Amino acid sequence: KCTSCKESCVCALLSDVMATAKHLIERYFQQLTEGCGNGNCTNEFCASSCDFRPLDNNAAAAKALELFKINAKLCPQPSKKEVDTSHPGSSADKSTQLDLKMSDMDLNSTKEDFSDVHFLTENALCMILSFCEEEGDYSALIRVIARVFSNAEALVKSFRKDEPNGTDNLDSFTPTDVKKHEKKREQSMENMGASSAATAAAESPHDTGDLCPVTVDIDAVRRVYDKLLSINQVEAALVNALIYLTPNIELDLDYLDVYETNPDYLNIFIIVMENHNLHSPEYLEVAMPQFCKAMSKLPVTALARLSKLWSSYDRHHIRRMMETFQQLITFTVVSNEYDAENLVNDDETVVAATQCLKVVFYASILGGDMDVEHNEEDEDDSESDELTLHELLGEERLYKKGPRIDPLEKELGVRPIDSIKPVIPFEDFVNESLNDVVEMDKDFTFFKVNAETKFSFQSCPFILNVITKNQGLYYDNRIRMYSERRLTALYSMVQGQQPNPYLKLKVRRDHIIDDALVRLEMISMENPSDLKKQLFVEFEGEQGVDEGGVSKEFFQLVLEEIFNLDIGMFTYDNDTKLFWFNSSSLETEAQYTLIGIVLGLAIYNNCILDVHFPMVVYRKLMGKKGTFLDLSDSHPALYQSLKRLLEYTGNVEEDMTLTFQISHTDLFGNPILYDLKEQGDQIPVTKENRQEFVDLYAEYILNNSVERQFRAFKKGFLMVTNESPLKYLFRPEEVELLICGSRKLDFEALEKTTEYDGGYSKDSQIIKDFWETIHSFGEEQKRLFLQFTTGTDRAPVGGLGKLKMIIAKNGSDTDRLPTSHTCFNALLLPEYSSKEKLKERLLKAITYAKGFGML
Repeated sequence: KCTSCKESCVCALLSDVMATAKHLIERYFQQLTEGCGNGNCTNEFCASSCDFRPLDNNAAAAKALELFKINAKLCPQPSKKEVDTSHPGSSADKSTQLDLKMSDMDLNSTKEDFSDVHFLTENALCMILSFCEEEGDYSALIRVIARVFSNAEALVKSFRKDEPNGTDNLDSFTPTDVKKHEKKREQSMENMGASSAATAAAESPHDTGDLCPVTVDIDAVRRVYDKLLSINQVEAALVNALIYLTPNIELDLDYLDVYETNPDYLNIFIIVMENHNLHSPEYLEVAMPQFCKAMSKLPVTALARLSKLWSSYDRHHIRRMMETFQQLITFTVVSNEYDAENLVNDDETVVAATQCLKVVFYASILGGDMDVEHNEEDEDDSESDELTLHELLGEERLYKKGPRIDPLEKELGVRPIDSIKPVIPFEDFVNESLNDVVEMDKDFTFFKVNAETKFSFQSCPFILNVITKNQGLYYDNRIRMYSERRLTALYSMVQGQQPNPYLKLKVRRDHIIDDALVRLEMISMENPSDLKKQLFVEFEGEQGVDEGGVSKEFFQLVLEEIFNLDIGMFTYDNDTKLFWFNSSSLETEAQYTLIGIVLGLAIYNNCILDVHFPMVVYRKLMGKKGTFLDLSDSHPALYQSLKRLLEYTGNVEEDMTLTFQISHTDLFGNPILYDLKEQGDQIPVTKENRQEFVDLYAEYILNNSVERQFRAFKKGFLMVTNESPLKYLFRPEEVELLICGSRKLDFEALEKTTEYDGGYSKDSQIIKDFWETIHSFGEEQKRLFLQFTTGTDRAPVGGLGKLKMIIAKNGSDTDRLPTSHTCFNALLLPEYSSKEKLKERLLKAITYAKGFGML
């Protein structure tokens, strides 16, 4: 619609609302002065009630205004025909005693206006709609919609599953038929027992399997919305009804605990969220912010029921709800300005919408492919009876042991790590507009210290991207480093010793593994908290201050030696270019613990490592065992063989002659037989038991055969990260990104952030030629250049723009090759005389760099 049309509609709506208010006040006044005419009336605000005290006109007018403000009970006013023909006790008289929250919109109308309809069914709405179409006037429908959708009690009663689904014989009905249908519907609700209601709910295709099943007929609600939203005038009525409704339900949930007494109160939120126009601007400005605030007041049990229900929806409906909340967040963020004083954490709309989005997030997980079993056993990390240094100093520990658990996650009994494939990809729940304005230093404080009083977006990590979460992890790591440094200084003063505020490693280049192993093993046994200190590496016999570069070189040298195939700790797949634990390794568990500590220290000290593990390693680190699906990444050839076995349509037993005994080779290439089940060589694999065979095979390869090695590896990793929010904030693929960096390379971003030294600048001709040459390289050549310059072929979290590469002048024109300091991301580039020579020298350097040119 154009702006003028919208303004006209708003003016017309306001006019209608004012007329409605006027009529309601007049109706209350009439009720207070004349009564409803019912001798048995029990309404304390009606003159027909025997307990009513008469009021003069002035008092009645003031009282009428008061009753209008509180939406008090209003008696129905029977037509003249009903007054003449009915008598006390008749069915007609009883039908006038229904509880109504709102009444007639036009007292002087000569035609019926459905003022006695105080909740809706699909049949009733179809009847009203058909009547309005015949009359060519939708005002009666709009009044009914406004009345029902603005009243919590009316919505709770509407669109129940036990109503008849048929909408036949609508051609010859009267408005009285609607009232009779509603009366019959209300009586059936009252007469139906709890067991019958549960049975009716269980027959619904949207049954959630909950002990308290949802009583809304979802399909009927969707059909109703399809009809209503095709009528232009109805949209404004729905918007304003929602604006009127939400403050009341927020108060109900805040102060009356209404959900605990009536679980069907959840119907309101189910019905409202089926409106597929909620993402439109008319709703986003006022109605949806209020609705989200009200929804966020629901208790965890109600939110869990809602999440389970939505998980039964198809992808289209789950995505629609996700996009509705996302658009509200984005709309609010871009419409406001935030800074260190005006935090987005204090924006009630953004906070409430994020909490509502969490319900959809878990619905997406529940509705997708999940594996709630196959969990790694947690390491035994029982609390010691001895007082810690923190407690001795009278300081409450900021970093308490035990993982943080989201209340909704606990109620549902499912974690993001349990998701194999969600209905909606995890990436779609990230809101970049929000990530741009979150002040992570403040958010971290709320997350760690003020969690009870201030909202932190880290409590809803699904909405944050890896860059933002990594900032939160960085603050966590740094504060722990400073805390350990301060406590060490205090303890050293008491003991009269020299303080040691860093995790110092002094190693020899020729014995780097032995030296690192001995030192880290001593630290892990004597004082594991020292691993939380900032790493400081010193190579024996070499001068230099470790400001990050020496540590990076240390990591590179350790990894290069540990992953050397001659050592035999890991196997290497030439096709996938990935390493896996060698089940036949002769190395001690301490060696695997060392590599686990190295990975933990890399995350803790914000350093990218050149390691190549399959994703199942990170899933296992986060608490999940490897399964058949994980073989596709770690052992693709075996995965394809087992997949063909599962899909084989012939006679499995005769054609494949497999048993539950498998064979693999040891470190020296000798075959080893292993029974997947007791006497496995006597059990043939058949069509009936092939799934069991596949599952046991994967269990052996990914878990049982490497249990000793992986347990030691994980132990080392947890020595550094056990008190970190890493497990709570990050998914396995994000942990890999933290350790190894991203494979997405944006060299345009790298060019913008690169610094120059030794006489070069971005305007130097050699630099212009250099970047033209780099941009002309293929993907593989770019990775070789990155490996040559930084020691890894991946970008850090946030992309290459975060790398801070330096290009320094290394003499005038020469035949020498470019060299690099990988620990400082520095490229030493001679000033070659031509672009062609530059390209030739650079290609030769990055192609044959192994063993020379890298310092």
